[in-house]
Formats: sequence, C-alpha cells, structure tokens
Amino acid sequence: MSKAKAQELIRTAQREGRTTLSEYEAKQLLAAYDIPVTREILVQQREALTDAVRRIGCPLVLKGCAARIAHKTEKNLVRVDVRSEAEALAIFDELMAAMAGEADAAVLAQEMVSGRRELVVGLTRDPQFGACVMFGLGGIFTEILKDISFRKAPLEPRDALEMMHEIKGRKILEAVRGMPAADTAALARILIQVGAIGLELDSVAEIDLNPVILAGAKPVAVDALVVLK
Repeated sequence: MSKAKAQELIRTAQREGRTTLSEYEAKQLLAAYDIPVTREILVQQREALTDAVRRIGCPLVLKGCAARIAHKTEKNLVRVDVRSEAEALAIFDELMAAMAGEADAAVLAQEMVSGRRELVVGLTRDPQFGACVMFGLGGIFTEILKDISFRKAPLEPRDALEMMHEIKGRKILEAVRGMPAADTAALARILIQVGAIGLELDSVAEIDLNPVILAGAKPVAVDALVVLK
C-alpha cells in the first residue's frame, strides 16, 4: 500500500466515526512506511480461510478482527499455534460467533512469528514536544516494568540507537542463550519510521506496536493499534 492509500484508509475510518484502525488496517499503514509486519490475510468466509491457511502455512495465529474491537486479547479473540486447516475452521466459527453484531467482523489469519524476545514501539503526542517515539521491553512486561525510553520526532539513527541503550533491559538485544544479537539497524529504522508517521499524519494520535518480536535477529511487529484523533 502506498502512503497516499494509507492516508485514504485513515480518512475512511474518520468518515465512519471511528477512533481506531483495525489491526489489519494498522498493519497496512505500517507496511506503507516500510515497517516489517506479519504476513496475514483478512477473511470473512470459511472458504477464504481454507485458502489463507494453504498460502500462509501452519502454525498460524487467528484473531477476531473488527473496527470497534481495539483490544482483542481482553475479549478472548486470539488463538495461537493453530496447527491444521480443520482446527482453523473450527476456530473461525468460534471467533465469528463471538463477534456477532459486528458488521465488519472478520478473522485475521496471521503467520506465527517465533521468538522469545518481545519489544514495544509506540508513538504519543506530548502537549509540549509534539510527536514522540517510545521504545522498551514489550509483551506482558510493558506495564509491569515500564522499562521505556522516549525521543521527540524526527529521529536520526543515532537517536534510535541511544534509545535502545537507555532501557535497563538493553542486554536483551545482545546475543544471549543461543539467540543472535538483535538487528539494531532494523530496529532503528522502525523507530525512525514511526516518528515519520507522527510527523506526516497529523490525524494519528497514538501508535502501539506490542509486541515487536525478534524473530532471530529481525524485528517484526506482530500486533498493532493505531488511535486516531
């Protein structure tokens, strides 16, 4: 998706009176800014899911997806490690039933990214400094440890690398327990591009990429929330 189409996606959401993008829409926006995201297919029919399973391959993650549902985990709409087409179809029926009443209810079939290290990247708007980028430990540790750093956008590569070194858990980015050192250049590009979104798209109020999983050395955003003004 081009940046122009990403902007149109936001305008469409605003015309519909929405304050968030769906995860699928958010990932399209990120991809337009060259931020690595999971391979995924949005489906509304069982037949389409069968095709998605064959194209992406197992194991899969299946998520209930609707524009009004921002926090899928809290609503029990996420299933991981789906190992077969039959299992995927059964889960599809379950998720669609759980979203009855949502006009745009769909299921997001997503590659399952393997990696034990989870990071968080975000965008917030400070009344004084404007668009600011956040980086830190992700997953369940984001709220518990609050190990994060901030920089005002725009970011240079040096700024992004400094953010990585500021968190207390920075050793997670090093080679550890048989895992390779993180590709910090790729991480830096994500931070820089999130800042660019904040500067170029004034209608984006917040971004929350949590987790960004290190698949080996490479960072991939496996979940995304974009909040609109």
